[in-house]
Amino acid sequence: MESTAAAERELGIGVIGMGGFGLFAVQQFVQQPGVRLVAIAGSKREEAIRTAQRFGAEQLGSLDELVNHPDIDIVYIATPPFMHYEQGMLALKAGKNVICEKPLAMNPEQGAEMLALAREKGLLMVTNLMQRYNPMFARVRQLIDKGLLGDFLHGYFENYAGDEGLSPEHWFWDREKSGGIFIEHGVHFFDMFAGWFGAGTVKAAQVIKRPNSADIEDQVQATVEYGDDETGRKLVNFYHGFTQTGRMDRQEMRLVFERGDITLHEWVPTRMILRCVADEATTRELMLLFPGAQLNVTANISGKDLPLHGRHKAFDAYQQLEMKFGFEQEKQHLYSELLRLMFRDQVSGLKYPETHRIITEENGLRSLETAAEADRMARG
Repeated sequence: MESTAAAERELGIGVIGMGGFGLFAVQQFVQQPGVRLVAIAGSKREEAIRTAQRFGAEQLGSLDELVNHPDIDIVYIATPPFMHYEQGMLALKAGKNVICEKPLAMNPEQGAEMLALAREKGLLMVTNLMQRYNPMFARVRQLIDKGLLGDFLHGYFENYAGDEGLSPEHWFWDREKSGGIFIEHGVHFFDMFAGWFGAGTVKAAQVIKRPNSADIEDQVQATVEYGDDETGRKLVNFYHGFTQTGRMDRQEMRLVFERGDITLHEWVPTRMILRCVADEATTRELMLLFPGAQLNVTANISGKDLPLHGRHKAFDAYQQLEMKFGFEQEKQHLYSELLRLMFRDQVSGLKYPETHRIITEENGLRSLETAAEADRMARG
């Protein structure tokens, strides 16, 4: 274990690609005690100039200067996906830890090479898949593990995303730069469901091009199977469509169980509606799991209506319920907190290597493998 003095040493951050999101993330990272923004490179945007002034950071002319800066311990990469491999490898070869925006790389082969080098050098090479730090993620995981609504049967994630900020020339539409929607965006949600149900296998995938466009792929969907014959096979559908006006940007995911379902709203889930039939013991467990939730009784169940039946199983339930939870949560504030939690977790892992990290290097690679398989299958 490192000495106390070493563990308490100030950590310096260097940023490659300081755009609008880079600024948003770094504002959260530097709130971790003992962390300082040292330098920025790879961007001459107004955000980069402003951020350097705000935090007293150096604005360097080259990436080589940044990765070889003696005061930088962690390089944060917030550039388009096609740059992640080259920039991540540059930082790792210079002995720097890396936190990278999703995806880890453009393909699993690049990702595996990055992780192998990080392991060899004892460095972090973490993808910012901060969804697992969401308390809502953990609450849903507990509900699944405890079987409060019976067995999980089916799920979906539907992303009706705005594209107003994505001009036809934007790198997002260029598969050579983004990897396509599954790789650029879908990794977050493949990782979420893997966190709930374990590794999944892509069973089918499709891609749709925008009418009268040779290059713009704006809708994709995939079906992923989780579980096995022993635990029960479960199918989850993932849809992403970058087709909406910004005002109508919205996301929804639903998990269906034997005795009810959960609907989560927003791509970083903040709001939940749970509908189920439950006995008193289950209702108590649900209220403990979702404290302060609004509980509405849809119907009382008794007498000749019992027992209830489903999937050739008989069970008792005394009420049909609807619960609403998290509607007072401000999405951007939660997003900020998840970035702080992710960064704090990685810093803890740096200072105390024995510490369990919620997100590790493997999350970035596994989610990329699923996304790459979906992309491959969509092109058949």
